[in-house]
Amino acid sequence: MRWLSPLVVLFVVCFMAITVPTIPAQAICVPYDIELSPESGLPGTEVTVYGHDFTAGVLVDIYYDGNLIATDKTSSKGDFTIMITIPEGCQGHHQVFVKGKYAKIDTYFTVKPGVTISPEKGPVGTTVAVEGKGFAKNEQDIELRYYLNDNYKTIERRIVANAQGSWETSFSIPTSTRGEHKIDAQGAESKLHEVKDAIFRVMAEISLDKSSGSVGDTIIMTGSRFAAYERDIQILFDGEAVVADIKADDTGYWEKNFQVPQMPAGGYEVTAEGEKTNREDMSELLFEIQPHVVLSPDEGHVGINLTVTGHAFAANEYVVIMYDGSQVTTATTNDKGSFDVSFLVPESQYGERLVTVGYAGQNHASVIFTMESKAPETPELISPPDGDRVGFTGKVTPIFDWSEVPDDSGVYYHLQIATIDEVTTNGEFVEPMISITDLTGTSYTLEEADALSYGTYYWNVQAVDRAENEGGWSTVYSFRAGLLPRWGFIVIIVIIAVLLLVLIRALVIRRGIYYTRW
Repeated sequence: MRWLSPLVVLFVVCFMAITVPTIPAQAICVPYDIELSPESGLPGTEVTVYGHDFTAGVLVDIYYDGNLIATDKTSSKGDFTIMITIPEGCQGHHQVFVKGKYAKIDTYFTVKPGVTISPEKGPVGTTVAVEGKGFAKNEQDIELRYYLNDNYKTIERRIVANAQGSWETSFSIPTSTRGEHKIDAQGAESKLHEVKDAIFRVMAEISLDKSSGSVGDTIIMTGSRFAAYERDIQILFDGEAVVADIKADDTGYWEKNFQVPQMPAGGYEVTAEGEKTNREDMSELLFEIQPHVVLSPDEGHVGINLTVTGHAFAANEYVVIMYDGSQVTTATTNDKGSFDVSFLVPESQYGERLVTVGYAGQNHASVIFTMESKAPETPELISPPDGDRVGFTGKVTPIFDWSEVPDDSGVYYHLQIATIDEVTTNGEFVEPMISITDLTGTSYTLEEADALSYGTYYWNVQAVDRAENEGGWSTVYSFRAGLLPRWGFIVIIVIIAVLLLVLIRALVIRRGIYYTRW
């Protein structure tokens, strides 16, 4: 019977091997564990990998489909939490393998097909970029759908995925109601119910006829896709209502204008809201307020009091006002970026003159002041009268007088004296011998250095205002300097002296004869 013992032992062992359930090696031999959260999703999904009961304080590497994608260190308790992003890949199971010191373990992440979009909200007409991920390798006949309530519109057919199960396309949001609309896809292998859809939110639409302007400008806003007959719609500028009590029509459309409020320069958000439409239901518009100046009056003459009003400059800022390139005054803006200052218009040429306002060494706004261009009247000559004689002999310094010319800008006078009565088409002497300009009065005495010798002279006068408007030259007057030349006077004196001597001599001789007779 001794030979039966080994046989019996073998039989018992075989029987136990057959009847005892198989226990997984991991449950028996592996004390550590890993978990994924979530365990499935699209490529690009962020997944948290939790590790438990590993060796404390050691490095662990995480591999995805054999590629190292993350490394971290376990805690003092042997745990770790590592975030990974699922790489591009086809649908199905993909190995997540964790390797640490004295430890190796794996699990699987299930890639599912789906679509993502950018942007996720906007008005009708928005161009949306669509990405398909997690489809089958080189999958064909993929169809993209956009849902309108219970129906859908096929956007594109016959899309083909690449070797990683990905594809891209884009389209414009078609006419549709406000609210959420599903975007989905299916292919030859990926069923519609398997594909994770995306949601695009059609927003109410608002628009402005201008994207920039100045304080006080009138801007028109239009709204559409609001609720039918929606009431209490208001326009919000930088969060503050500038218009209220707007009512939409039966299609949800409305139109209203408003004035740009007094604000410092910069970009401001403009939107709208109503009793059924929140401001979050539409895109915000950006309106740029630009610095702006206004003149009062915007035209006039030299010396007029000119008021400069500025809006939308930097708040509480020192500003410099320039007229025709020269600084004329300064001001300080208030907390709304506005200011008001006046100055007297200096002498400057007729026509358009530039007024600029700026700070920090830069000009930020400009406006045109129009200087008057009316020529002054022609003065009338008074003295010396036409054809008159001035002085007796030798050089003379006549006094010239003419009538005053009234002008809002004030005038200067130009005086000319010539020896030849020849003038240009505008009345100016062709060859003036003396020309005196910028006279402020209506009388001028010729200086000794310009004294006139005996002869005939001609003179005229012109008025020019301080805006450089030239009036016409006066009628030419003539005058004669002296009764006779100096040499003639000397000859006369000599002749008279000679005659006197002759007369005296004759008298003396006559008296001598008389005494001789007696």
